[in-house]
Amino acid sequence: MPVITLPMLKLLLCLVGAFAIAAVLLHLRHEKMEINYRINQAHRRLQTLQTELWNQQLQMAIATSPAAVQKTVGEHRLNLIPASPIARTDAAE
Repeated sequence: MPVITLPMLKLLLCLVGAFAIAAVLLHLRHEKMEINYRINQAHRRLQTLQTELWNQQLQMAIATSPAAVQKTVGEHRLNLIPASPIARTDAAE
């Protein structure tokens, strides 16, 4: 029967510790990669939502431009009086 000496026991404990540290580091690296993937997904979703918001704001700006409002008021024959005088451009004169 082989006799386990103190130096062999120390070496065995060092090897077991090294394998344990390697396993923990591997697990942490995997978690880091998974978190980075989720962050990238969230960032892409944020960019998509910002693009949608920008397009909606653009559509609102087009629909509420002074020319569009005047056209809508004229088409529906709403007798509205402007709160302030409408500035005339040189092209309108």
